[in-house]
Formats: sequence, structure tokens, C-alpha cells
Amino acid sequence: MRPPEHETGDHRPATTPAAGASQTPTTPSAGTPHPKESRMLRHEFQPGKLVAGAVLLTAGVAYAGDATGEWQVPWFLLIPLVCGGLFLAAVVAAVTYGIRRRRSRSRASRENVGAPASSSGSQAIR
Repeated sequence: MRPPEHETGDHRPATTPAAGASQTPTTPSAGTPHPKESRMLRHEFQPGKLVAGAVLLTAGVAYAGDATGEWQVPWFLLIPLVCGGLFLAAVVAAVTYGIRRRRSRSRASRENVGAPASSSGSQAIR
């Protein structure tokens, strides 16, 4: 049993969806999810993290191979590998950030091609 609204601070009506009702937005005619929502990614792709993960995975495999006795990996080889890989990942992340920032700026500038609001009427600057 749900307590009255004044006790919980919840001012929304206590309604539940009908049995079998979908919680995803649908198009009125088709009854399927909107195409843009079905393609939507959970997060954006970040190549810098991919590079960092690949380098650290490589170092981990090398350490595991050394620990099992399969390979003889000198310790001074893995330190430059990890440091260089993390530096490369930082460069890739910075380049990706710059590309996305430039792309969003150009997209925003294309949207604002109309005349400014103050160019007509009494709001014009003299």
C-alpha cells in the first residue's frame, strides 16, 4: 500500500502502466521504437581509452608470460612500453577532443545562418 502523497513528498499521481505496455517511445502508426533511439549508443567512442587499454593489456600479457616461465621479459622493457603507450593514448585523446570540438563548432555555426534578432525594429543598435 502506498502512503498518501503528503507523507512522501511525491506529488505525482500513483499510476502504473497497463499490463504489456511498453516504456519506450514509439511512433504513433508503427508501434516500433523511433529509429534514432534504436541506433543510439550508450556512450561515445573514445579511441584514447582504447589505445590505453590495449597497451596495458599487452603489458599484462607480457608479465603473465614472464610469471609462468613462457618468456623472459626484462623489467626495463615494460616500463617504456607502458609509459610510451600512455603518452600515445593521451595524444590520441587530445586529437579526438579537438576533432569533436571543431565538429560541434561547425555544426553550431551552420545552425545560426539567419539574420540576428536585433537587425530590425526598435532594437537595432545605432
